[in-house]
Amino acid sequence: MNEQQTIEQLHGLKLFGMANAMASQLESPSTQSLPFSDRVALLVEAECHDRDNRRQRRLMAQAKLKMRNACLEDIDYRPRRGLDKPQLLSLGQCQWIERHQHLLISGPTGVGKTWLACAFGMQAIRRGYSVAYHRVSRLLEETEIARADGSLAGFRSKLAKCHLLILDDWGMSPLTDIGRQDLLEFVDDRTGAGAILIASQLPVAKWYEYINEPTLADAILDRIVHRAHKIEMRGDSMRKKLGLDDGEA
Repeated sequence: MNEQQTIEQLHGLKLFGMANAMASQLESPSTQSLPFSDRVALLVEAECHDRDNRRQRRLMAQAKLKMRNACLEDIDYRPRRGLDKPQLLSLGQCQWIERHQHLLISGPTGVGKTWLACAFGMQAIRRGYSVAYHRVSRLLEETEIARADGSLAGFRSKLAKCHLLILDDWGMSPLTDIGRQDLLEFVDDRTGAGAILIASQLPVAKWYEYINEPTLADAILDRIVHRAHKIEMRGDSMRKKLGLDDGEA
């Protein structure tokens, strides 16, 4: 069997990284002079790297982050923003996701809540966690559609399986009775099984009023707040400064 046939077989086995690395080795005299075990190690390393990249691309596509270029390395830590760098660096390790804890980001409009939420989402993807980003109002609309067409169980199951659920624009639109119940179901599905990140203009102290139904408010907030890390952002609107029309910086 010649080398080209071997490469084709590697493709057939879906070992794409290994196949590409072998093709590169055949074109590199210096690599061909390495011991056999070293060459095999390089092939395996290339395959692992390729699989990691493909998994990250798949997780990115599934997450549907609003701001895909957001990353924790680019955070603006100027004092006016009220960000605690040690806290954010610690949260960037994603142990809170592993422990099924939650992260609550609050602050005025335009200060960068959505951007920061997406940056944490990207960090989670980098570390191999699955992420789902939703604006609350749109999530509830999609839930109604799923209920109408009979796919609600599958829709909820899919969300329950992701490691991190990002709920953006929490508190922006009034909740209906069924919307409150749906929120409770989504939160309850993740209790002890997944992490939630919530971004909201409303301070956490006003979330009870936002839910506006004592029994459901108690049930929802009891499942979220007591297992949550909190980030309270301050400062002027980054959107106005950067001339952005949509989203947050």
